[in-house]
Amino acid sequence: MKQLITFITQLSTLDRKAKEELSEITKLKTVSKGDFLISSNTYCRELFFIKKGIVKMQFNSNGNEFIMRFFEENILFTDIESCNLDKHSRYEIIAIEDTELYVIPFSKFENLCLKHHSLETFYRKFLTIANLNMMARIKEMLEEDAKKRYENFLRNHPSLAQRINLGDLSKYIGITQVSLSRIRAIK
Repeated sequence: MKQLITFITQLSTLDRKAKEELSEITKLKTVSKGDFLISSNTYCRELFFIKKGIVKMQFNSNGNEFIMRFFEENILFTDIESCNLDKHSRYEIIAIEDTELYVIPFSKFENLCLKHHSLETFYRKFLTIANLNMMARIKEMLEEDAKKRYENFLRNHPSLAQRINLGDLSKYIGITQVSLSRIRAIK
């Protein structure tokens, strides 16, 4: 729980009561590699914070998988659209390692935001950062070639690059595994 509180207090200082009440609604969960946290066409009603492990967020389109993001230790994530708009998720969130994570029911978190301005401030800043990250991801996919996207990934996520398989990395970059192998061979 200490990791989660540290993450939150980087964006907004929490008083003792806010920390206590957040701890009361947060549960530690363990999932195995390959387990789904969220399946497409289901509702996402939780925030997740990874204590240990990695998950991927992906969607399928015309039989092709596209990985939007990887989330590793000390990252808070959710399907923002599904949680905030109470819509079926378009995404799947799948553990790619055995993973320990903290789970926060979104409705209870929203109630805490009403009681504690510091949590509301945190969530607003979290949404802003998530939006900026997604805009950067879209920009990269539209403006960079595959070689540059691969180089960006290695530079921005060096430890993650050692923990994910090439098939998932190629789906994140948006190319075939064969094309990724060619790019890697040039290095």
